[in-house]
Amino acid sequence: MSVIKAEKRDLNIKLNALRKSGKIPAVFYGFGKNTASISIPNIKFKKVWKEAGESSAVKIEVDGKNIDVLIHDVQVNPVTDEPIHVDFLVIDMKKKIRVKVPIIFEGISNVVKSGIGNLVKVLHEVEIEALPANLPHNLVVDISKLETLENNIFISDIKLPAGVIAITQSGDVVASVVAQVEEKEEIVVPVDLSAIEVEKKGKKEEEGVPTDVVAAPAKESVHSSDGEKTEKKAEKFRS
Repeated sequence: MSVIKAEKRDLNIKLNALRKSGKIPAVFYGFGKNTASISIPNIKFKKVWKEAGESSAVKIEVDGKNIDVLIHDVQVNPVTDEPIHVDFLVIDMKKKIRVKVPIIFEGISNVVKSGIGNLVKVLHEVEIEALPANLPHNLVVDISKLETLENNIFISDIKLPAGVIAITQSGDVVASVVAQVEEKEEIVVPVDLSAIEVEKKGKKEEEGVPTDVVAAPAKESVHSSDGEKTEKKAEKFRS
């Protein structure tokens, strides 16, 4: 079983500074333990996390003592995908627990390979119960059993390790195949601009407005104001 060496965390140290030093802030809690803050080495944790996942028991070493835990929750940076905080759940190795284990799909389905159907992954994890030492990292499903469109893979078809029982209903479908539907190409009819122009021309003629006659601009009438007439008479009189 993998062991992660941890240190009690100094709460006066800022989390960003801790992460820059190559460590991850973490806590552990659960069976017989109060919540405690610790720090763990980033590189070592990522290696154990990859091997054990969140369903296999691991150990953390604190003050020289090993504590049995599950990697209960991992917060990751949304940009870098690096772990930034970890919750460890302390467990009793003598007591069965229930966890959800991821499904790994393997093999080749001939009906999918031939293009007749598409694979549908109905479930991506299975809830199981077992002693912590017997918990698997994942469960493997062989999709080569899907030979026709009528075939399904059920929970009951999954081979479970010794000491492990499935809590998810045995009759639940894990994977199936559906017929591939050929997409019809959409035909786009080009727009006839000349037809639209003719239609507009005909509409104008129906309204009594010939399309070939252009209205002449109205002549601007000029009217002299009374003030202009008076001014002209004054000029004549002065001359």
